[in-house]
Amino acid sequence: QVQLVESGGGLVQAGGSLRLSCAASRRTFSSYDMGWFRQATGKEREFVARVSNTGGGTYYADSVKGRFTISRDNSKNTVYLQMNSLKPEDTAVYYCNAAVGPNSDPIPLFGSWGQGTQVTVSS
Repeated sequence: QVQLVESGGGLVQAGGSLRLSCAASRRTFSSYDMGWFRQATGKEREFVARVSNTGGGTYYADSVKGRFTISRDNSKNTVYLQMNSLKPEDTAVYYCNAAVGPNSDPIPLFGSWGQGTQVTVSS
């Protein structure tokens, strides 16, 4: 069973930046595309960004394109999300998971989720 541990969230003013990290326990981490997903209070979980297993391909939800950058370090079994120009509507709990399916609209592969990391953007 894979363990996913997200970190790096916090409270930031609109226009600010945060860098999220997700460490995975699975030794086959480099075999999977990885994605970031988020869930705002009262809303369904949604796709944010995806990176291919080698890191050579990245895909983003339209709402974050040009502001967020996803990357990974397979030597550390870690995926990152650099978030710039944050907006109040980015407020949510952010989760990582392996991503499968269409590049720009993937679904999570692993049935278990980490605890997530809270991002709160004040106006």
